[in-house]
Amino acid sequence: MSICKTSLMIVLLSGALLSGCDNNQKQEQLEQRERAILEKEKEFAQKEADYYSLIRMRDSLMTRKDTVIIRQWPASIAGVWNSRSVCRESNCSDYVIGDQRANIWEFANDSTGLLTRVVDKNNNLVRVYNAQYDSTSIQLSFTSDSSSAKQSTISIELTSVTADLLKGIQTIKASQSCIAKFSVELTRSTNR
Repeated sequence: MSICKTSLMIVLLSGALLSGCDNNQKQEQLEQRERAILEKEKEFAQKEADYYSLIRMRDSLMTRKDTVIIRQWPASIAGVWNSRSVCRESNCSDYVIGDQRANIWEFANDSTGLLTRVVDKNNNLVRVYNAQYDSTSIQLSFTSDSSSAKQSTISIELTSVTADLLKGIQTIKASQSCIAKFSVELTRSTNR
């Protein structure tokens, strides 16, 4: 009888070991599939960014000939500015009314047109905005790419534009229900 119990125990242990190996193989296969999916998501995000870049280029080429396209900032705007932003409205947990931010903004241009770079006080790039200027106001826009952990769109309209002071409103939409508005004030940097 003890031989039967021993034999039965050996068979059960062998079965458990074999099923354990099978589980390890399945786990490894799942991990390989996850890695492959992540790689495909990265490739797709890059293709999507390329696609939108091509769309912008196509649209710029299709613009009517009589439309004036400003490709460079006027001297009164181009260059480095110090910013101060204060949260005025918010229904988001990430942005509290009264929050203040200070960054350095650079109004520049490249082959695609006008842009604005925002860096923090440690000279780390925070964001690059696409820009439009029509001599009465400046519109800046940013949309996070699909691979970002937090999806957001940011729009800034600077309607008070002088040689030493730019003022306007920044609107951040972090989700469908999260909207925060900041007042933005830029003063010309003395370190051009």
